[in-house]
Amino acid sequence: MSDAVNLPHTLTLLERKKLTMTGALEVVSFEEDGAVLKTVQGTLIIQGQQLKLKTLSLEGGQVDVSGTVIALHYEQPRAGGLRRLFG
Repeated sequence: MSDAVNLPHTLTLLERKKLTMTGALEVVSFEEDGAVLKTVQGTLIIQGQQLKLKTLSLEGGQVDVSGTVIALHYEQPRAGGLRRLFG
């Protein structure tokens, strides 16, 4: 996991049609209208239309997505995690 922290995290969006990203750790979910990915910089939420996963290389942290990207959003970490939810 320490190697994963050293991965660079970059996002390149070309004309809202092609998203190339490095620093991906895990694809949590991927659907035609949105995706959730864990990255070295936090959880990234992608909203879009007709999204397709073109490349997935978690060893190198590379993800390529095509389709129409509407929004990119990083989720803020929750303070307290599960202990706050249940306690």
